[in-house]
Amino acid sequence: MSINNNFTKTVMSVGEMASGAKLTVPVYSFKAEQSEGPSVYIQANMHGAEVQGNAVIFQLLELLKRCDINSNITLVPYANPVACNHKNGEYTLGRFDPITGVNWNRMYHFDQGVIEPFAQENIDESDEAIEAKFKQLMLDEIEQKLDHNIYGLTTGQRIAYQLQRLAHQADLVLDLHTGPISSKHLYCPEYAQASASYFDIPHTILIPNIFDGAMDEATFCPWWQLQQAYQNLGRPFTMGQGLFNKESFTVELGSQEQIDLDVAHQDALGILSYLKYKGVVADTEFTPQQMTRYACYLKDYKALYSPMGGMIDFLAPFGEPLTAGQPLARILRMDNYGDGDPLHYISLDDDVIPILHFASASVNQGTELYKVFTNYFKL
Repeated sequence: MSINNNFTKTVMSVGEMASGAKLTVPVYSFKAEQSEGPSVYIQANMHGAEVQGNAVIFQLLELLKRCDINSNITLVPYANPVACNHKNGEYTLGRFDPITGVNWNRMYHFDQGVIEPFAQENIDESDEAIEAKFKQLMLDEIEQKLDHNIYGLTTGQRIAYQLQRLAHQADLVLDLHTGPISSKHLYCPEYAQASASYFDIPHTILIPNIFDGAMDEATFCPWWQLQQAYQNLGRPFTMGQGLFNKESFTVELGSQEQIDLDVAHQDALGILSYLKYKGVVADTEFTPQQMTRYACYLKDYKALYSPMGGMIDFLAPFGEPLTAGQPLARILRMDNYGDGDPLHYISLDDDVIPILHFASASVNQGTELYKVFTNYFKL
């Protein structure tokens, strides 16, 4: 079947190498005949080793060209070409900018100082005017960063701002990632908890209205904080409805350094289930799977660090509640064999759900071994 006539592909230049070669990313777009639902932006592979999202975007493209689309959808695989190509032997090291040391996913922009003045200046505007003017303000902020920064930008900032310029034009934003060795999980704004049940993802981390530099925060925090500013001025809006129908998620698709196209197809169906719920696609076939979904708040998503160096044997399976006192892992210390204890078991005093663990069996004291849900509950 040929691709929908409203499908386009462009190439966006996001930087230049020392040789003058351009760094580019592909941008795929579907344009609705009449845009009636919220617009969508989906990107993948901001971190170099986190490649499964590219396979999911491929499967989404294959499915979307057969869908009845109600709004505009933009998809960007290989979002960070520097990170994609940052190899050391057989490993991809593209989690941090090798020049600055900054996490690639902590370079997006949001100036909280623009919120209160905007709300005060536009208190009597119509809902439609507020939405249009605030979206333009977010875009103008990015354009100012890209085109009028007299001291220049780092490579990571230039990439991030150009991606963010695309994301700010959308109402729904999905940033596709993976963990080291990981189960599937979702970072979801607290106000959008109801939407989490429409993804085929069993674990959800509910995150607050705090900007820490990530793409999801850069695209939902401005609207959430604008809502709060209007409420303080006596004009209430409700996040997820009408003017403030804005949602952003970081979607963690499993483990890094590998793709599985069959699993990616299932991941794409889960994303389309969410997009159907939001009115983006009209196809009735996309429905969420029946599963037990657990959630916890970000403050209760805890990291466990190794109490000693050694070789670790990860024992606890992902995604299953582990009762207090049950072992998550054991550490082998061959240097203790014959005159000490070569095996050390690691457990916690709380009930937890293991979500991800370190990628290597060789750990130093203080290595982050696991991330776990505590104080979890069912959605």
